[in-house]
Amino acid sequence: MSDSTNICLSCGLCCDGTVIGFVQVGCEELPLLRDVIDIENTNGDGFFLQPCKKYCDGCTIYSRRPKQCASFECGILKSIEKQELDFDSALDIINVVKQKKFTIERELAVQQFNLQSQSFYFKMGEVKKLFQKKSPDLALTPSQLNLIEEIKQLDNLLANEFDV
Repeated sequence: MSDSTNICLSCGLCCDGTVIGFVQVGCEELPLLRDVIDIENTNGDGFFLQPCKKYCDGCTIYSRRPKQCASFECGILKSIEKQELDFDSALDIINVVKQKKFTIERELAVQQFNLQSQSFYFKMGEVKKLFQKKSPDLALTPSQLNLIEEIKQLDNLLANEFDV
């Protein structure tokens, strides 16, 4: 198994909703995938929100995954394929992102925001909107300032290392 395949299977940040918010499914894939995963239908095509319910410490439908999943290549994967990044360095970056995500999720639970989305990807959008709407007259707590900083750091890592 190649390093690029191994990195995808050991990472899962696209499947768990960190990197991607949803997966588009073409009409030709619907009959094959309906048996495997719950898909929302829109105008003949479909989609499902991340986190993927078929991801549990690895993709459980890897050989039958949707085309969008199979064709997605993040910046980490591209860097490994171009030999700009070695496997261990890639894992280090992935682990930093996973730790940032864990820290943010823990802080979100403490802050008790009323977020609607189950997807981490869309939760981040909701949180950013909450802070943008916050009145400039109201001072942010140290915990909220820390959360904002953690989200900025995660966004930078995802933009710089994953090209998203």
